[in-house]
Amino acid sequence: MSRRRKLSAKKKLALLVSAAAVAGGGAFALAATSNAASVQNAQTSTVCKGLATALGNNQKFIDGQRANPDAQSAARIANREAVIAQIKVQQQASGCTVGESAQDSQAQGSTQPAQSAPAASAPAQSAPANNGGAGAATGQQVCAGSTVTLSGEGGAPAASSNQFPAGTKLKVTNLDNNKSTTVTVTSVSGSCVLLNNAAFEQVREPGKFLIRKARIEKVG
Repeated sequence: MSRRRKLSAKKKLALLVSAAAVAGGGAFALAATSNAASVQNAQTSTVCKGLATALGNNQKFIDGQRANPDAQSAARIANREAVIAQIKVQQQASGCTVGESAQDSQAQGSTQPAQSAPAASAPAQSAPANNGGAGAATGQQVCAGSTVTLSGEGGAPAASSNQFPAGTKLKVTNLDNNKSTTVTVTSVSGSCVLLNNAAFEQVREPGKFLIRKARIEKVG
């Protein structure tokens, strides 16, 4: 003859508490996972937006050169196409839509600087006096191996970056001519650092629109 065992009130309470704890732990794990995913998605969205903006800036620069070509336009276009190819690689690595292009308020002014770039050669002569040359105060070296080109944007010397927030000061040295400039990051791009026209003129070599051997330092 079988007998049913009756659980005591204490055992029933213990089982209920254990079940609640397991359920609560699962809910906490789900919430933590959801929060982490949200943060990751937000970061990815920011990176993708910056890459798309940088690609759009470079495309608009190329369009401006093709619309108003001069003796240096072919070299500028070739360099910008190389930059776009690099941005597309970064888009793929970051999980973004490859080839996605966007242009923000800063990109709208990029065509005119591209057209006037050949006439902006004078500032390069005064660059050592403005930035103190390569021997000026140094900081933490970053983005080793990165190349540096210009964003096509006008205004006072400045930079854009996909790694450093606005307000960060970066020192860029062209190791081929030992010229350097220290600039403040003002916007987002698809590279470690893109120099605007004025900043690039301070460190460029005549006729070149890409710094292949650069030292980038975070200063200040």
